[in-house]
This record gives sequence, C-alpha cells and structure tokens, in this order.
Amino acid sequence: LNQIRTKTSHLFQVEMKLSSEIDEETGGNGVGGRLNHNSNRTPYVAQKLGRTPKNLCFISVPVPYLESLPLSGYLIGYLVHRNKDLAPTCAPSAFRYEDIPHETGAAPLMDWDDVKKLLAQKLTTSSMDALSSSNHRAGSPGDEDLGNKVLKKFKEYGMKTWTDEHFVKVQDPPASGYNRIVFKNGSEERPTGFLSYSASGTARGAVLYARYGEEKELKQLKDMNIDMNGRVMLVRAGRISFAEKVANAAKVNASAVLIYPDPADYSIDESSPLFGHVHMGSGDPYTPGFPSFNHTQFPPVQSSGLPNILAQTITTGMGLNILRQLGGRAQPDGWESINRLGDESDVITVEVNNVLTEKRINNVFGVIKGFVDADRYVVIGAQRDAWGPGFAASTVGTSVLVELARSISDMVENDGFKPRRSIVFASWSAGEYGSVGATEWLEGYLSSLSMKAFTYINLDGINGFKVAASPLLHSLVQNALKEVNYDKDKSLLSQFGKNNWESTILEPLRMDSAAYPFLAFSGIPSVAFRFHSGSSDYPYFGTTLDTQQNLNSITASQVPQLAVRAGQFAGHIALRLVHDHLLQMDLKKYNQLIRSHVVQINVRVKAVQRVSLLPKALTVQWLIMASGSYSRASSALAADIQNSDLEDIEMCRVINDRIMTVERNFLSPYVSPRDRPFRHILLGSGPHTLKALTSHLDSLKTANPDADAELFRNQFAQATWTIQTCANSLAGDIWSLDNEI
Repeated sequence: LNQIRTKTSHLFQVEMKLSSEIDEETGGNGVGGRLNHNSNRTPYVAQKLGRTPKNLCFISVPVPYLESLPLSGYLIGYLVHRNKDLAPTCAPSAFRYEDIPHETGAAPLMDWDDVKKLLAQKLTTSSMDALSSSNHRAGSPGDEDLGNKVLKKFKEYGMKTWTDEHFVKVQDPPASGYNRIVFKNGSEERPTGFLSYSASGTARGAVLYARYGEEKELKQLKDMNIDMNGRVMLVRAGRISFAEKVANAAKVNASAVLIYPDPADYSIDESSPLFGHVHMGSGDPYTPGFPSFNHTQFPPVQSSGLPNILAQTITTGMGLNILRQLGGRAQPDGWESINRLGDESDVITVEVNNVLTEKRINNVFGVIKGFVDADRYVVIGAQRDAWGPGFAASTVGTSVLVELARSISDMVENDGFKPRRSIVFASWSAGEYGSVGATEWLEGYLSSLSMKAFTYINLDGINGFKVAASPLLHSLVQNALKEVNYDKDKSLLSQFGKNNWESTILEPLRMDSAAYPFLAFSGIPSVAFRFHSGSSDYPYFGTTLDTQQNLNSITASQVPQLAVRAGQFAGHIALRLVHDHLLQMDLKKYNQLIRSHVVQINVRVKAVQRVSLLPKALTVQWLIMASGSYSRASSALAADIQNSDLEDIEMCRVINDRIMTVERNFLSPYVSPRDRPFRHILLGSGPHTLKALTSHLDSLKTANPDADAELFRNQFAQATWTIQTCANSLAGDIWSLDNEI
C-alpha cells in the first residue's frame, strides 16, 4: 500500500460515473420526460440505489503496478464485506460525494403558505374572463373557434401547447324528418329535444309510470306483480343519468323510455326541450376501447353500453299531459303523486329517427412543466361544448381552466414558484355526447398515462360545492375546504360542510361526469364539482335555458365570486399535488370501503349457503385475507412515508410510484375494456364490481332465474385476486409481499 501511494507518476484512475447530463426529449404529447430545470441532477448511483450515498471511496493505481490489481480487488472486497456497522472511510483529502452540488429533492423552494397566498392574489373576480360562443355544439364552427381561443390563451401564457384531433360518430336528430309520439290515438307530438344513441324505429305499448326509473323503483313495481314486458316507461329526469334509466328499463324488457322534466325537479317552461345521451359508457360507442383517430382501422363492433330500445325526451307539458290521463293502480307509497301508474289501455306510439353522423373534434392542451418530476402530472380539464348556451355546463368551467393556467404560469414565471411535477390543462370537446373527447384521449394514450397522470380535476359545472372524488383524495379535499376562504371570516368547510362535510358536500361520482372514465376506465384518482342549489340540482343543464342570465338568477348574481372560489379550490388541490415531495393521498380510505363490501358479501354468502344454493366449500376467507393484505400494505407504506428522507429525491419518487399504482390496480384485469370499460371493482360499473357481487347473491337467495352460481364463483375469485394484486403492488418489492393467500 505504501508503494502504491508513493508511485504517483502515471495514475490509472478508477472512478464511477456519478451523473448523467442527458435529458429526455419532450414526448409527442407535449409533456416532457423526466426533465430537471435546475443545473444539477441526482447522481446516477443515488437513482439506482434509491437513496443518497453518503461515503464513496476512489482508488488510484499507478500504471506500473497494474499487476497489483488483484490486491486492489481484495481491498475492495474487504471494504464491501466488512462489518456493515463500520462506515467505510477515505483519507481526509479524498473526494467526498457531498462536495458535488446535486438535486436534493428539496424543490420547490417556496413555502406552501406563500403558494396559497399567491394563488389567492392572482385568481380574482376582476381577472375572470368568460370564454363563450353563441353556438358551440361539438364539432361545430363555434366549438372550433372557442377551442382556438383557448389555445391562443395558453400560448400567450408561454405554455407548451398541442391539440388532439378525433373523428367520432354521434347521433343527432333527423335533419329532414322528426321524432314523434302519439298517445291514445290523439294528436301527434314532435319533440325537438332528443337522446343521442337511442335505438331507431317505432315502438307501441302501454305506458307505465316508473318515477325516476331507478332499480329500486322498478323492483317496487315488480313486487306489485306489474308486468313490465313491452311497456313504454314514463320517467322523470334526475337522480341518475339518462343512460342508467334506459338500461334499467331494458333489463325488465320495456320497449321504450320517455323522459320528461317534472316541475318538482325543474323550474323551466313547459315547452322547453331536453337534450342528452343514453350510452351506458363514455367516448365514441362505435370504437369501444380504441381511439377515434382518422384512417385507423377498427373492428366492426359497437359498445355494449348502447341500448337496444327506443329513448326520447319530451317536454314538461307532454309528460304531465300523459301522466294525468293514466289509469290503473295507484303509485307505491312514497312516490309523492296522486296519479296512477297506467294500464293496458294507455297505449302510446314512439318513433325515433335519429341519424348517425361523423364529427371532427379537437381537444386542446397546454402544460406547465415541473422542475423535478416533469413526467408526472396532474390533469385539469373542462368541457368546451354545449347543447345550447351552456353557461354553467361549459362556459364557467372553461373560463376557470384558462384563468388557472394564467395564474399558475405567472406564479412560475414571475414569483419563483417551482412545481415539482407538471400540470396539464385540457379543454375537451363532445362532452355532451358522453365525455367523448376526454375518453378518446384516454383510449389513445392509456399506456402513456397509466403511470404518469396521477390525478384528474374536472371543472364542469363547478359553481357549487358538491364534490365527488376518489377515496384517495378525500383528505386532500377536506384540507382544501379548510384552507380556501369563502369570505373573510369563513372557510369553504365552515360555509358548506356544517357538522359533517362528508354527508353535506361529498357525493358519489356520476357516470355522466368526465372524471368518471379517468377513474373507472383509466384508474387515475379523480375529483369533480357540480352545481348544487338548495335541495335540488341546477335545473337548466341539458336545456337551451342554461344562460348567463339564468345562472345569475339562481346564484343571486354571484357567478364571478363562486367561480373564483371554485377555481381557488381546484387550484389548491392541483398545487398541493405538484408542490409536496410526497403525493397527499390517503391510502387507508379504501380500507373502510373494502371492509364494508367484504362484510356484506360474507353475510350473504352464508345466507345463500343455508338454502343450499352455493356449495359449503365456498369460503369468503380468501377475500377477507385479501382485504387484510391491502390494509397491512397501506399501513406499511404509511410507515415508510413517516420514516422517509424527503431530501432523497429517488426515494420520494419510488414511494409516489407505489401510491400511484393503487387506483390503477383496482381495475379488474379479467374484464375486457371493450365490453366493460369501467373496470374499477369498487367504483366501476358491471358484474365484476363488489357491489354487483352483493346484488348477485341477493338474486341467488331469491331464486332469480337470471342468477348463475357458477358465474358468481368466477367473479368472486377474480375480485378477490384483484384486491390481493393491488395489495402486492402497494407493498413494493417482490420480497415484501404478503403471501397469506
């Protein structure tokens, strides 16, 4: 060793490559790879080890003594395998890792309280500019013009921008003909409203009033021994989507559905038309599971969510006229009406002649890139199109989207704010036809988005504070409600939350929200807002009366103030997600939901086994153990978070990646996205969900001929293993897995 140290004439230096200066190029979707805007970067060794190396030792060997390299190997081996409690040391003059300037993971440098204050200062009523067009139905010149306005704004803010073009098939009302109804051989009615994706043709049958058309209400009719086969269902708009009403009616073999806005729910003119769609899904139903890019070849299939029965909206006046003339039995208790249900003599003819058309639509995007993990991003989106003026449906949300982009861009450009992760701003088209623009984007880039987009924030109809969100985001939502002011003396939580915010503000995510496909189709945690006034929904959605004047009337001319509060709320959530080292998501929230389903399934399995409709050998123990595995994995990750070094950028990234897998791994891998697009077993839709398993057991218990014990066992096994797979992924490394099953 003394000889090696003294021979310094010609040195052969063995060294490690500590850093890479290669930045990944910006991807085709406009969002960069893992870019670092700082001049320094985490050393390669630290990235590979997932921690910060504290001691590195360099060995210099004289060229004449290369034959002594075996000795060097021995020394290195000794240092590596010696007692791990003894830290390896180098000579005082040796190079130290700490001497290299490097990314510690400490960005952003701005305190969170300062970030909140900046957003509040920049997002004000005076800065809010309504972006609108007189006619902006999807694919129209007005829609394209509005999209160009949004794109121009994004460019003015210095953002990287791009567009996403799709050619989609939708149903529109007949251009030359009409849809019609004839009740009891009376006068013919020709409603101008319509429901896109209805079956076409003519149906004739006896009217049956079914209130809102919910499953529980159809069950009440069935319990009354009312024959629903071939009946034309008359239902009120509201509570559930048009698509769910039609799907429920189809299950009981109805021939058609008529939907009207009842005065108890809608304070609109009796002759106002109603618009919507009845696709039990989202996106272009003629390219299920595939993006509707131009010239792309698709198999000749259509979505399983398209109805096979007729569906048509009618005006309030038409609906009440039919309802008043119905005979038959009285309505069930609790239906709050003195009218009858209808009998075999109340015959009506329904004719639907909608036409299938192709539309070219454009989604518009802008991005503010992060300074540490630029390839991880939150998406904020708003629908741009509307059936009519669409002031609440799209104008307010689009305006807030653009204003958030301006405010946050200014914070980055002029105030020193450095978000760790990126923020993508998206303006969707064809939202009124079932979140078509948003879903086509998801279908086109699903593999790219699955481990990069970690949250979606939907801004459609956001003037009120009814919030729907993934359980992972509940704590984040609650904190935002606490920290965003309603006025000088009250927070949003104290104004709207009352004694229990989860019961007064929180609600299930609706299928007709653009946030739903992000969550249930793509496995991206999502949050959505919708307008809520008093005890009823905003009454002008889906009508041509959704105007600025009517919205001002509903809100006492407080639209700008409410829009700013909602924008600050959405911006607060987005900024918190891109500011903190670790994603603020509550993994334990799903424990309660899973446990609740497991308890219900366990009780019902035992009940069905008692009547010998399921084999005694079938056990719920595996499902219980899978639930326990998830609970332990989430608790273990929470402990890892508590013990993590926030200065270790790679450790933070690894933990965040584990968090990001949770929602995606609740998507059943056993279900085809084409047949059942909403694959989430807890929040999705279809027979693979835990909720559907409970209903299946109820059907088995009542000896329903549609119930299939073998099918239940298969779905039960698949759901069990989906939960266990999620727990395994959450646990992290393969050697950390819980192997109790």
